[in-house]
Amino acid sequence: MKNIRCVVLLGGCLMSAPLTAAQSVSGTTQPVQIEAGKSAKSQTQSLQYEAQEWGLSAEEYARFEALMKGRRGIQSPGLDPLTTLGIEARSDEERRRLAEKWVQQEFARAEKELAFQREVDAAWKRLYGQVLPVSLGTFGRMEQGTAQRRQALFVQAENCSACDARLATLLAGKQPFDIYVLGTKGDDNRLRAWARQKNIPAERVRKREITLNHDGGLSLQYGLTTTPVVMQQLPDGRWRPLTP
Repeated sequence: MKNIRCVVLLGGCLMSAPLTAAQSVSGTTQPVQIEAGKSAKSQTQSLQYEAQEWGLSAEEYARFEALMKGRRGIQSPGLDPLTTLGIEARSDEERRRLAEKWVQQEFARAEKELAFQREVDAAWKRLYGQVLPVSLGTFGRMEQGTAQRRQALFVQAENCSACDARLATLLAGKQPFDIYVLGTKGDDNRLRAWARQKNIPAERVRKREITLNHDGGLSLQYGLTTTPVVMQQLPDGRWRPLTP
């Protein structure tokens, strides 16, 4: 059916020529074009914001997104932009630049987290100084060290003589380490009772030379199938099991 324009004149209707296709479409496409322009601008701003968060250019971040839509995204889902671009670097210079940027950002992140952890420790001492601190902000994740890389000991709460022996060995040393106990069911009092039973020095725990933590599924995340296991933190922040 042809589009007809009707002009009202003193209660009557004056018929005019049919609308052309161009006229009919132009009245509706302009708002769509405006909305499309706004959407494109919003996407560009979002891309620039994400790029700035990682210290990258918009072009670099766009390349990261493209890489994660391909094989790299399947092989390494959840990989951060700097690591992704570093692995897929197109030259030695690019790889070196991205590696330095990654180290700088990881150092800054660790410093912020440790600064907050120190405040948490201080608050615990002020408010609950007589209570043995356990799992202070570490449930479901590993403690992070800095200059002196920490070790983490995974043990069973009950019926594990090998766990007791490995714990005794670490206690005899002076290196800070973190204990992750399986079988506590997230019960802090149960974890404290375990620590008392194993004669873990309370003062070393209060100084955070030793930390007491629920496993919280971490052993599964790291593919640990037996206990005891000692893990060592690497310079890049990752953890690896130590051979007995």
